[in-house]
This record gives sequence, C-alpha cells and structure tokens, in this order.
Amino acid sequence: MKKALIYSIFLGVSLLAIFGGAAHAQKQIQQQVQRDPILEADAKHNLEVAQNYFRLKKAYRAVLMRFEETFAAYPDYSKMDEFLYIAGMSSLYLSNNKGKQKLDTKATEDDKKKYDPAKLRDDATMYLTMLVEKYPQSSFKSDAEKTLKEIEAKK
Repeated sequence: MKKALIYSIFLGVSLLAIFGGAAHAQKQIQQQVQRDPILEADAKHNLEVAQNYFRLKKAYRAVLMRFEETFAAYPDYSKMDEFLYIAGMSSLYLSNNKGKQKLDTKATEDDKKKYDPAKLRDDATMYLTMLVEKYPQSSFKSDAEKTLKEIEAKK
C-alpha cells in the first residue's frame, strides 16, 4: 500500500514537472509587422508635413492630400493612428468651412464632390472610427471617440 502511494505521488510530481514546466517555459509571442524602412521614412516625412499643415497653417485640404497618399502607399505605417486622427479632424473642420484653404468657386466637379460638406463629415466619421477600432491602445482614441459622439449628436 505504501509503495502504491509513493508511486502515485512520484508519478503526479513527474507529470507536474513535465507538463507544468513546459507551460511555464513558453513565451508570449507578439505578432510584429515587418516595416519597410524606406516606406516608413517616407510616411514619417508625410506625417510631419501634415502635422505642420494641420497645427500651424490650418491647411486641411493639404493634410488630406498627404494622408491619402500615405494611406494608399503604406497603410501599415507605425503612426497611422495619428495620421487617421488628423485626417478625420481635417475632414470635420473642412465640412464646417474652417481653415485657410477654401473651396475654389472655379473648382472641378470632382473637387466639388470630394469636398462636399456631407461627404467630408462621412469621411471624418470613417477615419475616426477606423482609428478607434484598429488602434485601441492609441493616445488619440479618447479624442476620436469624443468627436464621433459630437458628430452623431449633430445628425
């Protein structure tokens, strides 16, 4: 009886050591995006220029042009959350006719459609929603959520 008890304890400890130790030794694997250094540098430059347009010059159309170029070429940019935020806010500001770049009265039909206030509000909602959903850890998330609630309240 004592041998059976000792054997079962030994077996239990052995199994615990084998399977318990294996689980402890495993590392958490974080999936990382492979970033192209050339595209990353180009996107960084576009973001810096867009930040200047956004904060200093209030040139919101120029911000959107930089954003669209970067998003089309490199949607996995490491700071895309910030780019989405300033693109969303630029679209919102343009929809309210704010900023220093006004729609030219001689603008093409495509420009008139692109910068239609209703379309710009929809774009702002889309960019800010994308930011909230795709980048939940972003420092811009709370501001984006607040702006989305304001947009929804005005509808």
